[in-house]
Amino acid sequence: MRNILGAVLGRDGWTWRSHEVKLLSTSSGDTVTIGEISYQLKTPRSPELVPVKHISDSIPQTVAQHLRWIMQKDLLGQDVFLIGPPGPLRRSIAMQYLELTRREVEYVALSRDTTETDLKQRREIRAGTAFYIDQCAVRAATEGRILVLEGLEKAERNVLPVLNNLLENREMQLEDGRFLMSAERYDKLLQDHTKEELDAWKIVRVSEDFRVIALGLPVPKYKGNPLDPPLRSRFQARDMFYLPFKDQLELLYTAGPNVAAERVSQLLSLATTLCSQESSTLGLPDFPMDNLPPALQILNVFPMLSSQQLVQRLYPYNSILGKEGRTAVEGVLIIFFCQFYMIMKMLIALLCLYPVFIELQVPAGTKELRPPHSSPAFISTPSHAQLLAEMMQSHMVKDMCLIGPKGCGKSVIAREFAEMLGYSIEPVMLYQDMTARDLLQQRYTLPNGDTAWRPSPLVTAAQEGKLLLLDGVHRVNLGTLAVLARLLHDRELALYDGTRLLRWDRYQSLKEQLQLTDQQLQERSIFPIHPSFRVLALAEPPVVGASSSKGSSGAQQWLGPELLTMFLYHTVTPLSRAEEISLIQGLTPSVPKEAVEQLLQLTHSLRKTNDPTAQSLASSLSTRQLLRICRRLSQYPEESIAHAVNKACLSRFLPSLARASLQKNLANCSIEDTPDSAEHTRSHSCTVKDGVLTIGSVSSPVYNPSEKMKVPDVLFYDNPQHMMVMEDMLKDFLLGEHLLLVGNQGVGKNKIVDRFLHLLNRPREYLQLHRDTTVQTLTLQPSVRDGIIVYEDSPLVKAVKLGHILVIDEADKAPTNVTCILKTLVESGEMILADGRRIVSGSHAHAQGRPNTIAMHPDFRMLVLANRPGFPFLGNDFFGALGDIFSCHAVDNPKPQAELAMLKQYGPNVPDATLQKLVGAFGELRSMADQGTITYPYSTREVVNIVKHLQKFPDEGLANVVRNVFDFDSYNKDMREVLIGALHKHGIPIGAKPSSVNLAKELPLPEVKMSGYWTTNQGGNARRKLLCPTETHPIDIKGPVFLRVQGYPCNRQESRALSFSEEKAHWQIPMNEVNIICDVTTKDDELYVATCNPVSLYAMKERGETIHCMELYDVFPRTISGVWQPFVTVAALGSPLDGQVVLHEEQSNTVLHLDLVTGAVRRLMLSQDSDQPSTKPSSWWSSKEQQGGHKMCRDFAHKNWLLFYKEDGNHLEVLDVLEGRVHSISLPINLKTVFLVAEDHLKYLSKFLLTKPMHMGAEDSGVCQLHTITEDSVSSGHGASSGELCVPQMLSCDQLPNENLSVALNQKIVSPNRLLADTGSYAQVIVGFPDLMSPNEVYTFKRPVDLSEKKGGEGGGHMFFRGGLRSSSAKQTNCVSLLSANQVVRAVPPYQVPLKEVYPKDVTPPMAAAYLEVTDLNSKKVKYIPVPRSMTVSPYTNWLSKVSDSDVILAGLGSGGVVTVDMGGYVRLWETGLDNLQRSLMEWRNMIGTEDGRPIQITVQRDSGLDVTAPKHGKIDPNNAPHVGGNQWAGGTGGRDTAGLGGKGGPYRLDAGHKVYQVSQAEKDAVPEEIRRAAREMGEKAFKERLKEIDMSEYDAETYERFSKAVRRQVQSLRIILDSLQAKGKERQWLKNQAIGELDDAKIIDGLTGEKAIYKRRGELDPELGSPQQKPKRLRVLADVSGSMYRFNGVDGRLERSMEAVCMVMEALESYEHKFKYDIVGHSGDGFDIELVRADKVPKDNKQRLKVLKNMHAHAQFCMSGDYTLEGTEASIRELAREEADEHFVVVLSDANLERYGIRPERFARVLTSDPQVHAFAIFIGSLGDQAERLQKTLPAGRSFVAMDTKQIPQILQQIFTSTMLSSA
Repeated sequence: MRNILGAVLGRDGWTWRSHEVKLLSTSSGDTVTIGEISYQLKTPRSPELVPVKHISDSIPQTVAQHLRWIMQKDLLGQDVFLIGPPGPLRRSIAMQYLELTRREVEYVALSRDTTETDLKQRREIRAGTAFYIDQCAVRAATEGRILVLEGLEKAERNVLPVLNNLLENREMQLEDGRFLMSAERYDKLLQDHTKEELDAWKIVRVSEDFRVIALGLPVPKYKGNPLDPPLRSRFQARDMFYLPFKDQLELLYTAGPNVAAERVSQLLSLATTLCSQESSTLGLPDFPMDNLPPALQILNVFPMLSSQQLVQRLYPYNSILGKEGRTAVEGVLIIFFCQFYMIMKMLIALLCLYPVFIELQVPAGTKELRPPHSSPAFISTPSHAQLLAEMMQSHMVKDMCLIGPKGCGKSVIAREFAEMLGYSIEPVMLYQDMTARDLLQQRYTLPNGDTAWRPSPLVTAAQEGKLLLLDGVHRVNLGTLAVLARLLHDRELALYDGTRLLRWDRYQSLKEQLQLTDQQLQERSIFPIHPSFRVLALAEPPVVGASSSKGSSGAQQWLGPELLTMFLYHTVTPLSRAEEISLIQGLTPSVPKEAVEQLLQLTHSLRKTNDPTAQSLASSLSTRQLLRICRRLSQYPEESIAHAVNKACLSRFLPSLARASLQKNLANCSIEDTPDSAEHTRSHSCTVKDGVLTIGSVSSPVYNPSEKMKVPDVLFYDNPQHMMVMEDMLKDFLLGEHLLLVGNQGVGKNKIVDRFLHLLNRPREYLQLHRDTTVQTLTLQPSVRDGIIVYEDSPLVKAVKLGHILVIDEADKAPTNVTCILKTLVESGEMILADGRRIVSGSHAHAQGRPNTIAMHPDFRMLVLANRPGFPFLGNDFFGALGDIFSCHAVDNPKPQAELAMLKQYGPNVPDATLQKLVGAFGELRSMADQGTITYPYSTREVVNIVKHLQKFPDEGLANVVRNVFDFDSYNKDMREVLIGALHKHGIPIGAKPSSVNLAKELPLPEVKMSGYWTTNQGGNARRKLLCPTETHPIDIKGPVFLRVQGYPCNRQESRALSFSEEKAHWQIPMNEVNIICDVTTKDDELYVATCNPVSLYAMKERGETIHCMELYDVFPRTISGVWQPFVTVAALGSPLDGQVVLHEEQSNTVLHLDLVTGAVRRLMLSQDSDQPSTKPSSWWSSKEQQGGHKMCRDFAHKNWLLFYKEDGNHLEVLDVLEGRVHSISLPINLKTVFLVAEDHLKYLSKFLLTKPMHMGAEDSGVCQLHTITEDSVSSGHGASSGELCVPQMLSCDQLPNENLSVALNQKIVSPNRLLADTGSYAQVIVGFPDLMSPNEVYTFKRPVDLSEKKGGEGGGHMFFRGGLRSSSAKQTNCVSLLSANQVVRAVPPYQVPLKEVYPKDVTPPMAAAYLEVTDLNSKKVKYIPVPRSMTVSPYTNWLSKVSDSDVILAGLGSGGVVTVDMGGYVRLWETGLDNLQRSLMEWRNMIGTEDGRPIQITVQRDSGLDVTAPKHGKIDPNNAPHVGGNQWAGGTGGRDTAGLGGKGGPYRLDAGHKVYQVSQAEKDAVPEEIRRAAREMGEKAFKERLKEIDMSEYDAETYERFSKAVRRQVQSLRIILDSLQAKGKERQWLKNQAIGELDDAKIIDGLTGEKAIYKRRGELDPELGSPQQKPKRLRVLADVSGSMYRFNGVDGRLERSMEAVCMVMEALESYEHKFKYDIVGHSGDGFDIELVRADKVPKDNKQRLKVLKNMHAHAQFCMSGDYTLEGTEASIRELAREEADEHFVVVLSDANLERYGIRPERFARVLTSDPQVHAFAIFIGSLGDQAERLQKTLPAGRSFVAMDTKQIPQILQQIFTSTMLSSA
């Protein structure tokens, strides 16, 4: 091997001369010679400070070179700076030199906490007096020692300049007044002065042997502070790179004599390659060269270990490097270890077996060993067993670090490891602002007030030989950890009070050399480090590519080159599925098996993806969290897994994308969230009975506390939702968990917790955190009493001692690095307090009786409250950092019912309607906050405050009181519009005046006249009494077919927001514009609307949230180019068939029965010759004359029977739906219309009455009788009425109530009656019909003009061109009777309305679709209510005109109202009944409150002290001047005795008529017109100026405004979020060691001793030098500008929406270019990289932005067809991944019909997730049918959105933005 190497290096491979190191003893003392340079040794004064055992037997050449150089500098008297890569090499060379030259050493490891007092002098108090104690620099200078400063780059910039003068001139002024002076000058002075004089002047000589050796890293390459130029100039530098290859090789051969030479050289070549210049340009951290010898020692013992694994331990490249880095390293590995790759596979198999065979010697702890696998809490799995075996190997040679994600069992493994080796563990929880003092030694005061140093647990562990667990190395600052470098490398440590800890063997040899006892060495404060002391660090994996300056978020690339040299690294791999299952079943044996299977399937599917959202979800499902879920499931097996998972991930508060992703993954693993039907039936009550508390189904004994006053007591109104949360909490509480409650503000977290503890009767301690909370304040509060430091226990310590419940509020406000110390407390029950005491869990037996320990009380629990992570709270992510050690509960606002119940208890006298409106409006606002439309989450707290106010002051209006909550937003215009919109929608009339009541004008009805008789002819006359045969047969049912019932959200708006009118509410049916509404019917509060092109049915509840729609175009044949115009009527059936309807199509006589719940459609065949319509299909649409259609009578549909007939036919068919029979009746006459007057009477036109026997049995021959009715008018006394018989439009099927009848006819009367309406009268009442056989009187309210004569000729210009087309009468008569309100309501077209009477002359009537004519028979008035025009009208006007005369159709709703549906599908509810209207108006006025403009008077009741004399009128002032006070004049105000207003003691009130100058409310509100005008002009002028500036025409400005306005709200909310994130990033940090500011608790003792820099203040933290700059986020929007976008823009506006979305991106990111670098690229048939916005040239003003939008539009218009979505996405992702950025986002907008282009969605999904660095999102513009949904199923969740409605595009984009921006917050 060496020959080979020699040959490679050539003959004179080493050209350096070799130097030898010789020790010569001469008479004048010993001399050391290196090469030709020699140095005279002196005898050290304190030999114990000379380094021992640093020199190895053979000194490599390079080291000799370095030593020679140091000696040269030493002889010259210069200070040296050894610079080089991290590692112990430089220090060991320095120490070797000092050992050679027998010099004493003062060693200081500088850290960022070092202050000048640590270098110069520190004060200590002795017996009440402060003394100055010299520190290292001063000691070294005076005693002539060598000062070794390690880590110059760690110290803060202002510290080291203190040494400048000492380095240059060897002078220094000390705090205690002494002055150090260089040896030459001192000796000069001594010639003239005596030593005493100099001592009196306090001058001290600096020894000529004093030197400084500084050790530092080159800073731009490594992290740290660069050298100060003045300081740098005072040192001589020497680069100490790693030893050259040959020297290293020699070294390694000695370390591993049994290892094959070629393996050694391979390892070394690998290491050298990774330390080369080239690898550092790749950004690879240096390979830790100095760890090679220990690694070889392992290889020496385990020759079968593969080099591959060894490298992983030395250099865990999988964890620290990104993708490129990993491939680079693997490339190098392949070069050097190609043959090992083959063997690797076999080795892995061997590895699991070999720990059995080999006996190895490892250091063991002080306790007895324990065989492995004997502890019940540790379940061994193969991978963990292997890990433990590997740890044993590393443990042999060096300290280790375990890397693994949170909750994967690091601590458990560490504990098991310690127990197997008999170690006792010393856990030290590291936190971010931990100082070096916290790590090593802290100050405290002795009982007599002296200051002293207390060793930290770390130091005691080192002395006692424990296993030190450093938990959270990733959190702590590098500058602080550097203090430990020497302990880890050399096992030596210098402490603040001058104590030194030495390695065991060095300590022993020192003892032998100096012949001292342990006692003597300890007096000289030198202690040994126990030989079996080891350090085991635990850390979370470093975040690849994260800059280290993101301090607060904790995620950082902490594992740098320096740390690599300190440990050997082991990664804890996540368990495989089988292992995890066995682990869970081992620990919770009774858990249901299939539950575990499902859980793990979910977890592993989440862990496997490379999608960051899924990864973050997986991190909340760590092994620890899974165990918790399983413990819970084994206790309560009936619970749903979905609930547990949602709870663990806190899915309620995840960003919308992550939540979608979780839901989708749950669905994929078929974990259904079983909708708890039992939830409503289970009683959620809580009872305390016999000392047992029961909440819901869980019970627990009530606690018996010793401190009763600490049990909280709180006003709490039970409601089901909070009860469920408490039941859930109790379950976890009984399992022994600590709880974390997360929720928005004001949802009752504190109330729930207090109530919970009150029920359990547990005392609580309360801690509120804030952003200045420090670790010290959490645990102890130091204070000074009589010069002694006393620590007060914080609530936390008290709770631990006494077993109280600790409630920690606002946990998210404190920095996470502070709250992290709760982790050890929760997990292992251990914690070290600042005063040296420690908390240990009560289970440890050794805890009792040890001094300074606090045993944790078994009843101690923590309940932590936090706001939800993310915007707008912007707290620290407590859940992210510590979520998996608590059992988490999301507390949400109560559900509407629960909230209503709760508000009722707060405001028992507040009307229900008001409460419902509040609950509705706030519910809406909350869902908007969830979607991100508004930023503030309105909570129950706000509603409760409103209700409390209304309860106390009932006559104040709701509209006023809600302003108490919403005035916060009154200055934010967009926000205000959103809020007012939401409040108005729910009918809270904010902003309405009491005077704005717009009810229709009432006109008088004509007098009621008796107009004739109806007689039913019964006489014996057989000709008049016709018998009609009936037959009965069952119906034929075809079907069912199941159709999809789709639910659409119902956007119901209350209409009475700004003014009060008859209209109650309105909403739009989700139909397209060609659809035609043809029928509406109601049943109770359900509305059914039928449309006929295509035929579909919409059903909705009057107050419901959703509209259900069934599309029936598959059932009905295609409409043939509008020639066949189907017309559908619908009848809603009654119970027991609720929710089912019968649909009847009039032309084809199709009868369908639909079930809206299941979506079943059945066709009912009525006539037996059912095929009759299809005999000559062409005839009915080719023959021109209008055919009579089939009709359905549905008046008794709620009784489940319907009647069908054909116009001009002579058959009746009665369908009994329940029995499934048809009774058909043949008649001897032809039918015109049929009215049902009662269940057993039918009324016909041509005036016949048909009676049928009540029992219509099948066996009955079933003969019905037909009676003729003759109508006699009063005027002509004879039989037939003059003129033609009038067809009634409506005949009621029930009678008017008697009182209504009496009022209508102005006479007291009780009789059966019917209400009838026809075109010639407003209404007719037929008294006595149909039950009395005597002639029935007809009373008529006659119209002045018959309606049928008013045709739409005149004044109907805006009726389009309907009048001409009307070939036949319309199908819908639009007339209903409201019997209880005594009204007839009909919808009439505008031309049939006497507009001139309704509206005054100068008012133009509104454009109305129709008017509701309300004829009120109670008040004898008629009024016309305009129905607003519909927004859209179907193009089929001809068809429409056949449906209805006016543009609306009408149905009665409830007792006092009607519902209209206009042709555009707008549903409006109207209230017409007078009583109802008056009641509503009262309510409405109450809601507005009495702002009637009356002045408010302030009266102070004061006793004026002057007694009242006899009351008198007083003198009358002749001038009648106003008088105030006094008791002389009459008519004053506020006086005594005289008559006047507001005084005391006068005889009566007298107002002398002084005008109270009172501005009316209206005047106050009205700003004078000229001021308004001036403001307007000012605005316009500024606008025009701005346009001129960017030279944009007004037309352009308008165009741009159109896009900009559409997305203004989204832009606003995005900018708010960006701003607050920016503010959060700029939040100031604590700067320690300041001379001004607030007292730093940690430095209270330093304050006692009189130090200055003991304050801390807030300031901006400069980023650490050498840390990478914060790069901007990189965003690309890939917009679709293909031809199809332009083509379909007319259908759904997709191009415009995309343009709006692009406009939103440009506006929202304006002026955030440093944060977001964005560009916008288009893709179309022309290609996939059409540049719209370049990243370096973003548009600055509206003109440039408009140009971008115009480009998009133009491109879409003129480009080729084709689709490049896939290629564009792929290219963009590739391109972005190459750029440097903090995060990369690609958002793809596309309307690609992937299937049409034959692209598999799976392929697209692969593209989206092709690069884990780039977050890619796709927004598809919804295409046909359910294709969009199919797409979403295959694409990754949270990454793809389907915008069915193009209006959603900007919203979706905003969602993506929000969640991505927050991901990094």
